Amino acid sequence: MLYRVEGIVIRSMDYGEGNKIITLCTENAGKVGVLVRGAKKVKSRHAALTQLFTVGEYVFFRNGTGLGTLNSGEINQSHHLLREELFKAAYASYACELLDRVLHDEETGNFWFQQLHACLQALEEDKDPAIIIHLYEMKILQAAGYGPELYSCISCGRELADESFFISPMLGGILCRSCKHLDPPAMSITPRSLKLLRLFTQLDLRRLGQIDVKDETKKELKSIMRAFMDMQLGLNLKSRSFLDQMEKYEM
Repeated sequence: MLYRVEGIVIRSMDYGEGNKIITLCTENAGKVGVLVRGAKKVKSRHAALTQLFTVGEYVFFRNGTGLGTLNSGEINQSHHLLREELFKAAYASYACELLDRVLHDEETGNFWFQQLHACLQALEEDKDPAIIIHLYEMKILQAAGYGPELYSCISCGRELADESFFISPMLGGILCRSCKHLDPPAMSITPRSLKLLRLFTQLDLRRLGQIDVKDETKKELKSIMRAFMDMQLGLNLKSRSFLDQMEKYEM
């Protein structure tokens, strides 16, 4: 059967001597794998369609639910700027790999196509990459069923007002001072960071504007979100390790 989809290339790998297999996050067909014959050849007319982050129209043959074979395609947005700048490429790769590893094929419909598209667009437009990625990570946690409880104590249910806040990645939300003993390693969190995390749970990436966040707040958010991602998802991502190396050496 012949399919026509709009998709974003989230993974691209060599296959055989001259071919590639790409994974698309599509608008209406979930995640699909497509074989692109001859994509590695110098004069291939389909080579550009296999580049990471490319948004395009893909027409392919597929029998059943297996791998499709590309027939034709057209690029809507190449996102070449993301591939040309190492720092942007690292963040964009992380966003794509995270979606690919966490969400099942049938879970990536229109909403996730739009969220990933908005994430890549925001990175290309030089919006703060740390804020973009933390917002994206929050959406991933929510989609996976691990969205944190940020409005009342995860243990006793008491709403927290003007008091010291603690957040427990292990338990999945905030703790009041009386319940802190349930997770001694729980981290303290400033009202500013808590406010931003709450915003992340509600904000659509397509509506993200310019957010000016102080460096100390971004450092706190990074620590908290990293702890949640590690504790709740436990993924070992190559793109995450590469980002860590870049930040370690301040590339």
